[in-house]
Amino acid sequence: MKQKQNIENHVKNTVTNYVSKGVKIVFFILFGIAIAFLVGYIVMRLWNWLMPELFGLTALNYWQAVGLLILAKIIFGFGGGSGPGKKTHARKTSRFKKCNTLRSDFSEWKHYDEFWSQEGEKAFQDYLRRKQTENKA
Repeated sequence: MKQKQNIENHVKNTVTNYVSKGVKIVFFILFGIAIAFLVGYIVMRLWNWLMPELFGLTALNYWQAVGLLILAKIIFGFGGGSGPGKKTHARKTSRFKKCNTLRSDFSEWKHYDEFWSQEGEKAFQDYLRRKQTENKA
């Protein structure tokens, strides 16, 4: 008798769990559709408010605004920001490590003008003379 009641409770909890998950899924699908319609409406209103007056363009209806939004997403990308699957942080830190090694080399450039005035000009003139003798030979 107790085992039968445990099975009934288990089945009842399982069904309740699946129903609540199903309701959540349907809610989020409807919420996503509502957001998509709202974004299309906002694009349409902004376009019709700004573009005809600023640039003399024609007004858009709702579906033209949605099409324009989709076209913009196709051309300019879908965001692709840093999510849990992206390893942008690792890429950024490795990029900065590379830059730090380059930056440390620039500390020696403060001696460049002094070197050029003392040795560089002479070395360059010697190099030019060598090139001229190679070209003549």
